[in-house]
Amino acid sequence: MHTPAITGTGVFTPSERITNAELVTAFNAYVDLYNAEHAAEIAAGDRAPLQYSSEEFIEKASGIQSRYVMDKTGVLDPAVMHPRLRQRSDDEPGIMAEMALDAARQALAQAGRTAADVDLVICAASNLERAYPAVAIEVQQLLGCGGFAFDMNVACSSATFAIQAAADMVRAGSIRTALVVNPEICSGHLEWRDRDCHFIFGDVATATLIERQADATGAHFEILSTRCATEFSNNIRNNNGFLRRSRPDGVTDRRDMQFMQNGRKVFKEVLPMVSQHIADHMAAEGVEAAALKRLWLHQANKTMNDFIGKKVLGRTPEPGEQPNILQDYANTSSAGSIIAFSKYSDDLAPGDTGLICSFGAGYSVGSVILRRHAAAVCA
Repeated sequence: MHTPAITGTGVFTPSERITNAELVTAFNAYVDLYNAEHAAEIAAGDRAPLQYSSEEFIEKASGIQSRYVMDKTGVLDPAVMHPRLRQRSDDEPGIMAEMALDAARQALAQAGRTAADVDLVICAASNLERAYPAVAIEVQQLLGCGGFAFDMNVACSSATFAIQAAADMVRAGSIRTALVVNPEICSGHLEWRDRDCHFIFGDVATATLIERQADATGAHFEILSTRCATEFSNNIRNNNGFLRRSRPDGVTDRRDMQFMQNGRKVFKEVLPMVSQHIADHMAAEGVEAAALKRLWLHQANKTMNDFIGKKVLGRTPEPGEQPNILQDYANTSSAGSIIAFSKYSDDLAPGDTGLICSFGAGYSVGSVILRRHAAAVCA
């Protein structure tokens, strides 16, 4: 048996950014267009008018201040209200593979590895741009890796579930090195015309390199334990399945074909599930709350994270113990906890323990307990 370790991470951040102010201006312009178009029905009481959004409402509801997207022009056009993603030919790299490639190269460089060292590529994301061939196999080909590759989807928990799958294979000895990539174009399945959720998501891609700890040459995180759990629920759902935003003849304009969420039920049901999951995982591994130096939680909502952090630690987390990135990135589905880990982990000392946790649709929850190690010292 081998001990798996995370030796490198990478984050691809799109060049285009939408602030809450920009988003609210576009959304409220759409509301004016909608209410004017349906003025007669609204006056007759047959249709409810849409209500304005505001920066104050968004930040209070989520803690989000801005988000990065692959295309902002379509999102901010009141007559469009979705990203305009160019249809690529079959001979071109797919947009998700292109995003993943950037993050993957960062992770390899940090670990001091090349594509030739990778035995497995897993593309784990909440939505994929096509059913097949697997995006992971395309990333494998673009990088020049050997071995094998496959896609997986566990919604917002995709990254932690993929880390467990990769770690198990490293531990068993069937592979030496695995690359997990999480390209999330959440803007493509968000309903930007719905006041209750139009602010939630952003786009990003992350990558995590997992290999045998004995092979690690630099500072790294030993994977002490992983744990995953699922419980079916309809409270977070997307019936579209794959990334598709075209709306010919209104066929794909059904509201249930995009992201939908019953926020109140999600809060009520997911928070205790996640808190208990983390507590049970830590107890099983003999990790005391006082020994936990860092919590890298799923970046969906600041209120949710504050609640979970307090439950896990038994007190309000100190600044830095539970870093948030959603104020800048918004909810990036499976990539959120990995962004937090990538950006806020280098300062931990050898021997420090931390925990990555993601949760979301399914319901699903995945956690990874890590221990920091210094770079190997050559004799």
